[in-house]
Amino acid sequence: NIDGSTPLCDACASGSIECVKLLLAYGAKVNPPLYTASPLHEACMSGSSECVRLLIDVGANLEAHDCHFGTPLHVACAREHLDCVKMLLNAGANVNAAKLHETALHHAAKVKNVDLIEMLVEFGGNIYARDNRGKKPSDYTWSSSAPAKCLEFYE
Repeated sequence: NIDGSTPLCDACASGSIECVKLLLAYGAKVNPPLYTASPLHEACMSGSSECVRLLIDVGANLEAHDCHFGTPLHVACAREHLDCVKMLLNAGANVNAAKLHETALHHAAKVKNVDLIEMLVEFGGNIYARDNRGKKPSDYTWSSSAPAKCLEFYE
C-alpha cells in the first residue's frame, strides 16, 4: 500500500499466526525495506507473542527502527506486552536503544508498569538515561508510587 506496508505486516497486526506462517512459506520478506513499522513492530503492537517468536526465529531485525515508534522493544513496552518484551530481550534486543533519546525504560515508566521496569533493569536498562527533554525514566512516575519506588530501589 501507500506507506509500504506488506501483507505480512497486516497478518502480524491481526495476530494471525497461520497467515504469518503461510506468507513466510511463500517467500514473504521478514525484513522488508520499509519506512514505517516492520512486521515485528506490528506483532509487538498487537501483542501476538506467537508471531513475535516466529519472526525472531526466522531472523527478524530486532533493531528495526521506525521514525514514529522506535524499535519493536519500544512498541512492546509502550503497549505493555510483557511476553513480547521478554522474547525480544532474550533474543538480544538492545534494552537501551533510543528514539529521541527515549529508551524502553522511559516507556515502562510512562505506563507505570513495575513488572516491565524490573524486567528492563534486570536486562541492563539504564535508569539514568535522559530523553530529548532531559528526563530520566523516574521523572515520568509519581513520587511515592510503586514505579517510582522501584526505580529508586535500583538507583
